[in-house]
Amino acid sequence: MFSQSFGHYLLNHGLITREQLTDALEFQKSVHVRFGVIAVDEGYMMPAQVEEVHMKQKQVDKRFGEIATELGYLTDKQVETLVSKQKQNHLFLAQALVDREYMTIDQFGAALNDFKNAYSLSDDQFEAIKSGNIETLVEKFLDTQGAEKKVIYGKYLSLFAKHLIRFVDDQVYLEVAAQMLPRHANWFVHQEIIGESPLFTAIAANEEVFLHIASQFAEEKLTEVDELAKASVCEFLNLTNGVYLVNMSNWGIELTMKPQAALESALVDGESFVVTVNTSKGAFQLLLSDQPERISIEPKIKSEQTV
Repeated sequence: MFSQSFGHYLLNHGLITREQLTDALEFQKSVHVRFGVIAVDEGYMMPAQVEEVHMKQKQVDKRFGEIATELGYLTDKQVETLVSKQKQNHLFLAQALVDREYMTIDQFGAALNDFKNAYSLSDDQFEAIKSGNIETLVEKFLDTQGAEKKVIYGKYLSLFAKHLIRFVDDQVYLEVAAQMLPRHANWFVHQEIIGESPLFTAIAANEEVFLHIASQFAEEKLTEVDELAKASVCEFLNLTNGVYLVNMSNWGIELTMKPQAALESALVDGESFVVTVNTSKGAFQLLLSDQPERISIEPKIKSEQTV
């Protein structure tokens, strides 16, 4: 996630073009290796064990290495070795930009330092972000939106980003949406969390991105928005919210959820925080509100599907 954020920083500051960024990220994607793949390649784990860990990640908000260690598949030392092999993804971005003569290595280094200063990152925070720490990156992203939004939405947004990277697309970049509500969505999946700290959660996407989310989460190619596609995106949101409820319970806050639902061509209005989530197949919007009662949803097609 850091490479996408830093790449867009370079783009927004006129240091590279959009075409150059796309090319560099495609190169990085081609050489990026997931944690489980490295573990198998190193002979530390069997493929079936990797799959078991992936399934556990759909139940608890923990990193691959944490779960594998708890299951006895990896030692702490092996996890350290694997992390050291995976954490330098930003160097692949640097390699692509320099090899293609889009930037010099000195320009890349200077831009890294400027990025660090722009977001007021300490040395430890910067190293954590470069090593893939989602919580730190989201925290600094929300710093620009004010302390209140960080308190209300920080824990949920971090979890959502981690789940998106784990189960859907590792080429993710977050932006604050320019367009505020009311908002029209070609496809809209929503679920309300109720209790002491209520939260309205929703995914609004066009058909291409909706099918991308559905296909990746279902682990099969889906070409039309049918019941399976809607169920897949609904389940992704429900899974994320379920793990969020577990996290909140661990912090002493008990919550429950209403059933998730999918709508075609809906108009959404009300007070909410809108985040644009950029993926490798395009962008969608994540809508969050701590005042669900103020959110209104008007389906243009009266055929809501509850899953």
